[in-house]
Amino acid sequence: MDPKSSYEAVLAQVRKKISGKEDIIKLMFISIIANGHALLEGVPGVAKTTMTKALADSIQANFGRVQGTSDLEFKDIVGYTFIDANHNIQVKKGPIFTNIMLIDELNRAPQRTASALLEALEERQVTLGDSTIPLESPFIAFATQNPLNIEGTTPVPKVLADRFLMRIEVTYPTIDEEVNMLKLKESPVESKVERVLSIEDILGMQKAINGVSMSEDVMRHITDIVNQTRTDIHVIMGASPRAEISFMRAGKAKAFIEGRKEVAISDINSLARPILSHRIAVRSTGGIGVNGIIDGIIATSG
Repeated sequence: MDPKSSYEAVLAQVRKKISGKEDIIKLMFISIIANGHALLEGVPGVAKTTMTKALADSIQANFGRVQGTSDLEFKDIVGYTFIDANHNIQVKKGPIFTNIMLIDELNRAPQRTASALLEALEERQVTLGDSTIPLESPFIAFATQNPLNIEGTTPVPKVLADRFLMRIEVTYPTIDEEVNMLKLKESPVESKVERVLSIEDILGMQKAINGVSMSEDVMRHITDIVNQTRTDIHVIMGASPRAEISFMRAGKAKAFIEGRKEVAISDINSLARPILSHRIAVRSTGGIGVNGIIDGIIATSG
């Protein structure tokens, strides 16, 4: 299948479990093709976990899940070493050794434990004892988080959040979407998600996006946007160069699955909130919020 048909086939499968949310599903698929991780932020019960599981089920990929809790430990994510009966050192791999991993409620986990993800997210490897073990290929992590101020949550450190390609807001469904959701749940026969793509398909698409071109004008548009996050009076910490690389990768993946061979400025503008919102720190006195600041930067760029 061509890239556009591949995405539409995945979307058709995910819609067996989810009503609406096509913009969110598309961003999640873009993350996979861009070989990046994504934060899914929303209140409990808006199908963050269901979407991730359905997306994984539509691909011939291994799936792992970790529940964020106040007592979650490093070994619960990565695994541990132990001495067997013959006094040999053995490795017990954790759920991170998979293709698509869901970290549910990341911001309920202790920050020290969450920091165990840094090496895995950035370098696609983990260190256990004296051994450095590569993760499976591809390895994509989706982490859900509840909005702050909900009991038991703490902010995800910026150094960890910056390792995620995107932060995707999962909002309440519309009335029509909720009605369709009830219809899905009311059906006496549960629709099964079928696998329509293989691991080889995903790896091939991840490689193929390198063939999508990006003009110097688009590159300068990206650097202008990121630079403005560093000079805006409402921002106390702007985006790093990693944001620019994320724009490039996600922009190429978006153009690719839409059947285009070149990234447009409109692609970059549409990705600004997901790429930047978790990377910049805003003054509490700003009043307009992080999305308002990003929208203002886009409105005055290029």
